[in-house]
Amino acid sequence: MCDGHHPDAGYSPPRHLIREPHPCGRCSIPDCVRTRKAPDVDVIERALNGDEQAYQTIVEAHREAVFRLAYLLLGDADDAEDIAQETFIRALRYLHRYDRDRPLRPWLLRISSNLARNRRRSLGRYWSALQRLAGYAPTENPVTPENRSMQAAEADALWQAVRCLKPPEQEIIYLRYFLELSVTETAEALDVQPGTVKSRLHRALNRLREVVKHDYPELVDVYEG
Repeated sequence: MCDGHHPDAGYSPPRHLIREPHPCGRCSIPDCVRTRKAPDVDVIERALNGDEQAYQTIVEAHREAVFRLAYLLLGDADDAEDIAQETFIRALRYLHRYDRDRPLRPWLLRISSNLARNRRRSLGRYWSALQRLAGYAPTENPVTPENRSMQAAEADALWQAVRCLKPPEQEIIYLRYFLELSVTETAEALDVQPGTVKSRLHRALNRLREVVKHDYPELVDVYEG
């Protein structure tokens, strides 16, 4: 059984737990994780002109995603809260550099990711947050008293398997499947090319598939079904 530090882990998630982002936005991922629409250019312009309410609108629209990414990277809620606050402080400081022709959220996530990685390196911590995210894994069927226990066990096993992936693989799965960022937005958040996102995601899912087959056989039928 993997101990959470498997160097070559990966697979395609069970369909009832994680699904490809749907362009219409009608998916079963909870509202607390669902990507929110970025504030329009007018709000950003007002924030640049010192409008505190406009700045708070930006914070409220993106704080959840920024916090969760930092928590994913650090595995500590207090550290993630610090990173989230620092992200928006820096965002306001450098908002004049933001390209308003592009979505705001990936730019904020890039700041958060860089700050969290620096914090993680300085503390020598390894990722430990993904199991907590199991509670937000999407399901195709409503949770009932009869299947709640089974789905909870499957979600726990799934995210134990995800923890076997390398940190960049965990991150790309989170951005694509939980925040529902597009390939382009994920590329902007990670500061890489879209083709790199596709290849990294493909490798991550293939490795996750192998982890499930070798270490979590109880998920094989779920995945294939």
